Amino acid sequence: MGKNLPLKANNIPELLRAALELRVDLTVVGPEGPLADGVVDLFQEKGLRVFGPGGKAARLESSKAFAKDVMEKFGIPCARGRIFDSFQVASDYVKNTSRWPIAIKADGLAAGKGVVIAGSEGEALLALKNIIVDRAFGSAGDRVVIEEGLTGKEVSLIAFTDGEHIVPMPPACDYKRIYDGDKGPNTGGMGSYSPPPFFGDDLVRWSLERVLKPVVRGMAQMGEPYRGVLYAGLMLTAEGPKVLEFNARFGDPETQVILPRLKTDLVDIMLAVIDGNLDRIRIEWSDSTCVGVVLASEGYPGEYATGFPISGLENIDADIAVFHAGTKLNKSAIVTDGGRVLTVSAIGDNLAEARKKAYLNVSRINFRGCYCRKDIALFR
Repeated sequence: MGKNLPLKANNIPELLRAALELRVDLTVVGPEGPLADGVVDLFQEKGLRVFGPGGKAARLESSKAFAKDVMEKFGIPCARGRIFDSFQVASDYVKNTSRWPIAIKADGLAAGKGVVIAGSEGEALLALKNIIVDRAFGSAGDRVVIEEGLTGKEVSLIAFTDGEHIVPMPPACDYKRIYDGDKGPNTGGMGSYSPPPFFGDDLVRWSLERVLKPVVRGMAQMGEPYRGVLYAGLMLTAEGPKVLEFNARFGDPETQVILPRLKTDLVDIMLAVIDGNLDRIRIEWSDSTCVGVVLASEGYPGEYATGFPISGLENIDADIAVFHAGTKLNKSAIVTDGGRVLTVSAIGDNLAEARKKAYLNVSRINFRGCYCRKDIALFR
């Protein structure tokens, strides 16, 4: 289907050189790092068609402090909180807090691991020390955002936008914690399903009017038009949906259970976004349900070993999608090369059927230290 190039996603000059030499018609930016570093701006300057927001607009993801300012400025519902760049001042704030839990967020990009939900003063102070003093996430911890802890069900609502028009995708639910029952540290995502039965069309419309439209219009007013994919991580609280975070890209693994349901050609949608013609295209989705389960390396999201052969991929059912995240080719063998290694996605007429198919195929794959959650899309 294509040719893999030996390029690093953060080597923007080499990416540009390759795109020009190979006369690439369309570049789609996946990771958040290159977006924050301005890969879209550079490609556009060279006359290349590229899908994704510019570097300034991408700050909605790359800076939680910036996102917090935008939400407060344009009245977007979110958790109450403050921004700190001093360990001492942040610590004093924590010591005077009476409402628990609280969320402590590294300002910059931290691969989905820069958020700590602290249930006590001790946990909060330890998180602040880890982020600000010990520099666990490098410069991403120069500032922190401390917010009230929100409770409720989490939903990911992702949308296409050309900077003016906005088309939401079907919602999805992500499982961020490493262990069953949503226990343990945060990860980049251990599985997902779409659509959630508790987030219907009425809530999608509400979120479009109260969250997605205000932020897109607000970014345009600020002279930083947002084009590409806008991801809103929402919490359904007793007071209504509130924004937990924004991402400037397709969410992973949510996209791996959303796009399999897309009936319209994705390239046509991307070109419409780039050309500002999103209102002229009809985007259609199937009525099916999709469940995705992540297979991770033992030790993730902490330290883990890689290089282990992956077996069983040849036994996967024909209607199952296996997305490779942390893999590489070692001669003729596919081996592990990351924390989250694979996502197995299955489509069914309902959640139970899709879940059964996903886990059946998960059971056929193996590598040393292979780990997955057993409760993806399981409701108690």
